[in-house]
Amino acid sequence: MNLKGIELTWLGHATFRIKTPENKIFYVDPWIAHNPMCPEPEKKVKQMDVMVCTHGHFDHIGDAVDLGKKLKPIAVGIFELCTWLQKKGVEQIAPMNKGGTQTVADVKITMVHAVHSCGIQDGDEIVYGGEACGYVMEFSNGIKIYHAGDTNVFSDMAMIRDLYAPKIVMLPIGDHFTMSPREAAYACKLLQPERVIPMHFGTFPQLTGTPAELQKLVPHVKVLELKPGETISEA
Repeated sequence: MNLKGIELTWLGHATFRIKTPENKIFYVDPWIAHNPMCPEPEKKVKQMDVMVCTHGHFDHIGDAVDLGKKLKPIAVGIFELCTWLQKKGVEQIAPMNKGGTQTVADVKITMVHAVHSCGIQDGDEIVYGGEACGYVMEFSNGIKIYHAGDTNVFSDMAMIRDLYAPKIVMLPIGDHFTMSPREAAYACKLLQPERVIPMHFGTFPQLTGTPAELQKLVPHVKVLELKPGETISEA
């Protein structure tokens, strides 16, 4: 599959950098500086036009405040999380909620459901960060990519297929805190993608699921096992 000008880079865990056909740089779930899977050269972030946050756990927004203040991207997230980021000094926010769609830097972003928790570690407290979510991103070239965030499989993934039909999906497979390969395989049955990019595995000892396990369970779907720092423009 030709991504038609999109460059997609996995930075380990659930963090992705996406270069759009218009040369805008998106980061999804910006956990970079202390992400043990992120290659050292990738930890010096020079451009971030948009950051898209699925929920408020540290391993998804660990650098959202620092980079949001430094690079001044537009922060996309659920209302409560965006409000918290703004209070921390992130100037540009684009809050939304599930079922909503907005266009940011020529990308049509739709927030969809996820089944997960969403407390934000704020000093010694855990504060409410809204609900966890996923996103379907439709680029100007027509390519649709679904980042599921942290989630278990849920039956409404079939509605995501029917409504948005993403051909490339990013699914957590690590187990313990999210789906294992078994649940991710069922998610593939519901979503019917052409390509799956596994994420949220191998970072911590508990995250034992592997792309090879998933591929065995979905022989009809191409599982793209990326290495941290690897960039693709063909899927």
